[in-house]
Amino acid sequence: MINKAAVYRGDKTFTLEEKTVAPPGPGELQIKVAYCGICGTDLHIYLGHMDKRVGFERTIGHEMSGTVAAIGDGVTGYRAGQPIVVRPLDHCGTCPACTAGHQHICHNLKFIGIDSEGAFQEFWNVPAHTVHVLPEGLDLAHAALIEPLAVACHDVQRAQVALGEDVLVIGGGPIGLLVALVARQAGGKVVISEISENRLAYAQKLGFRTINPGKDDPVARINEMTGDKGADVVFEVSGSQPGVDLMTAAAATRGRIVMVAIHASKPVVDMFQFFWRELELFGARVYRPEDYDDAMKFLAEGVVDCASFITDIQPLEDIQAAFEALTGNPSAIKSMIKIDGNPQ
Repeated sequence: MINKAAVYRGDKTFTLEEKTVAPPGPGELQIKVAYCGICGTDLHIYLGHMDKRVGFERTIGHEMSGTVAAIGDGVTGYRAGQPIVVRPLDHCGTCPACTAGHQHICHNLKFIGIDSEGAFQEFWNVPAHTVHVLPEGLDLAHAALIEPLAVACHDVQRAQVALGEDVLVIGGGPIGLLVALVARQAGGKVVISEISENRLAYAQKLGFRTINPGKDDPVARINEMTGDKGADVVFEVSGSQPGVDLMTAAAATRGRIVMVAIHASKPVVDMFQFFWRELELFGARVYRPEDYDDAMKFLAEGVVDCASFITDIQPLEDIQAAFEALTGNPSAIKSMIKIDGNPQ
């Protein structure tokens, strides 16, 4: 059987290649991939920022949905044709983080689709422990949003957002918008700070209050909205120095700050504010299995308007053009690749 796969070759280039499909090994499932979203990390790879880690002959992609195609030895509880998503984390099981129950931040973690082969291909072999069975009737295109939604679920869980709390999300890209939706579901009164007018317009369409820090003083606006208190919870999702400056300046006394974004260089953090207002800072990295369960539940309940969140869907043959278009498209929220041979 031949497997059609997009292979990253460096220099902002993907080639579409045909490979022989290997059967799933012991403990593995073979997945027939239906859809795979393009995430910010995929864009970093495309732009050459992760060449040392990824190399020049890898199929990437991890925001996916699909069905079970074949079952490896020793795997039980699955059947061919089941709709599934993959939680793309392969942990070692023996390091201090794993033995403490924090496998998602394993000291030797392999991120599948970055450190090993990913989902921009027709058939994909993965460890069975990474697979979650989808609820019946969930559209496979929509299900490909579960991975980024699980990121947001984990971020909000780390913050322990409570009913009635003022929440500031700094950065209105895909993850920031999903964090805002999950925080609102938890009862937070959410404000999104973002400089893109297109993203601000979409956030407003979703019913969020917004701030454009390029036009207004964001600290003054947050104080105005909260009675000079500040935000009880702040999510830094922008990955920018101005975002880091804002996260401490806009936080309320004993406010909780969650660092979501990955910063390309070490930001300067105003530590005085942590002393002055007794702030707390939380790291949040990827997700746990239960975050995937929450994401599937929220998607089934319609917490995310999937039809508007998915900006466009392109066939696998057009993956090169999809990446090229996305890098210059400020209005895109989530671009997705449809893999050939799937009915949906």
